[in-house]
Amino acid sequence: MRRLPVYFLIDVSESMVGEPIQLVEEGLATIIKALKADPYAIETAWISIIVFAGQAKTLVPLQEIVNFYPPRFPVGSGTSLSKGLGHLMYELRKNIVKTTFEQKGDWKPLVFLFTDGVPTEDSSAAIGEWKRNWQRSANMVAVSFGNEADNHILSQLTENVLSFKNADQNAYKQFFKWVTDSIKTTSVSVESSGSDFELANLKGTPLSKIDLTKEKPNLPVTDNNFVVLAGKCQNSKRQYLIKYRKHVGESDIPGLGLNTLSYRLVGGYQVDGTYEELSDSSAAANKINSSELVGFPNCPSCANPYGVAVCACGKIHCIDDREQQTCPWCGNIGYYGVGDGSMDIGRAQG
Repeated sequence: MRRLPVYFLIDVSESMVGEPIQLVEEGLATIIKALKADPYAIETAWISIIVFAGQAKTLVPLQEIVNFYPPRFPVGSGTSLSKGLGHLMYELRKNIVKTTFEQKGDWKPLVFLFTDGVPTEDSSAAIGEWKRNWQRSANMVAVSFGNEADNHILSQLTENVLSFKNADQNAYKQFFKWVTDSIKTTSVSVESSGSDFELANLKGTPLSKIDLTKEKPNLPVTDNNFVVLAGKCQNSKRQYLIKYRKHVGESDIPGLGLNTLSYRLVGGYQVDGTYEELSDSSAAANKINSSELVGFPNCPSCANPYGVAVCACGKIHCIDDREQQTCPWCGNIGYYGVGDGSMDIGRAQG
């Protein structure tokens, strides 16, 4: 039986923490459940999941749908498209069965690339390798989430670049149904007619084809829809992320028609050891002024009342009401208080 390899290459940078990553987990589980009930898909489709942030890793090796169990998704710092592509191409070289005189190999792999940001490093070498070796021998669909993804870089990988901007729960359900239907139609196509690629209709979905003829915008290296701070619990030594969402409001000065930009607290989230594994430790540091942040949470690990305290080493950690505190990053013992002014705080790449 010829296989239809289906790869999900998913951006798990810090801006995905919280509800977005939960919705992706639920969406993948829905896809697998639906495919297991489809007679064509269960016979032909094999699934693999690769995640990337500052680094990349295989979360689920290529396997039959019947054996597939949806995983928990990690998060990491940065958006290294080059490492994501490099790891994808490594997996393709290792796993794809080529056609020979003795046997028919796999159908063209189907790759779904999901990203919500801008690459935080030069991706030109990896893109060049993809275009030389895989652009004609694999079918890729690139989906940009939100407004900050670099669609012109995605257009170098594939002509199938789609935009998904509505991030409510129902839109995610519609989106993953479209992905499921696309895998189903491709499975039917390869089984019945030998054609190797057929996407589902976009009508009625939250997806739209991107006009790539427009002038390329100057996009920031960090995702300005969100601010993410990386901290460490003083008690448990576990890392956590604090996420803020961009808010544009009217200025307090009447009559000028000016808007103000701030970032409002979404929540605090614990992360495990895979956060460091998927992060790029060599990435340049970014700053955000504390005056732009609205709301500070408790520590999501130990519930200390202050989740954002900054040590002299520049790292963020939690503190309680004691006079003396210990930084879990550098071990420095210091005295903390509340100041009247603002300060620059290190932010993650998002």
